[in-house]
Parts: sequence; C-alpha cells; structure tokens
Amino acid sequence: MSADAALLHALLAELAAHPDGVSSARLCKRLGLRMSVLLRTLAWIGEDPVGEHAGPGWVHIRDDGARTLVHLTAAGRALLASLPHARPPGPEQS
Repeated sequence: MSADAALLHALLAELAAHPDGVSSARLCKRLGLRMSVLLRTLAWIGEDPVGEHAGPGWVHIRDDGARTLVHLTAAGRALLASLPHARPPGPEQS
C-alpha cells in the first residue's frame, strides 16, 4: 500500500469511527499528521472542486465556531467498505 493510500485509508477509518464528525486538530493528533498535510489531503477528497477537477465528495468539512469539523460522507463510507480491511499501523501502534 502506498503512503497516500495508507493515509487515505487511515483517515477514512478514523472518520468512520466518529459519525458526528471530528475536529481537524484531533485528526492531526490521532493520525500523527501536520495540519498542512491534513488540509491538503482533505482538499483533494472533499466536496469542493480543486481547479477544474470536481472533488470526489468523500468528506464534508464545515466550520463549527473556532474549530473545523470533518465528516465522512456516504460516498466516503462506500469507498472505505471497498478497501482492504487491514489498517496500516499508526503512530500509536509503533
């Protein structure tokens, strides 16, 4: 599994564990990512277009006061269900 595929799988799996959404700061901490990496990844897999390319809509991002919440969409759940179930080791499992 490539690093990008492993990151995507870990991100989708973490979001699936939080049906009410999770803050971007908590995602960074749980996944061991810098905020810039998370935001760049969310931009590519979200609902908003990037340049001339429509986003796949796997995640929904909304501002909730001072924090940004990220939710897994139905399309994201379908993608996660189609991926192999083996979760790559995260920072807490090293």
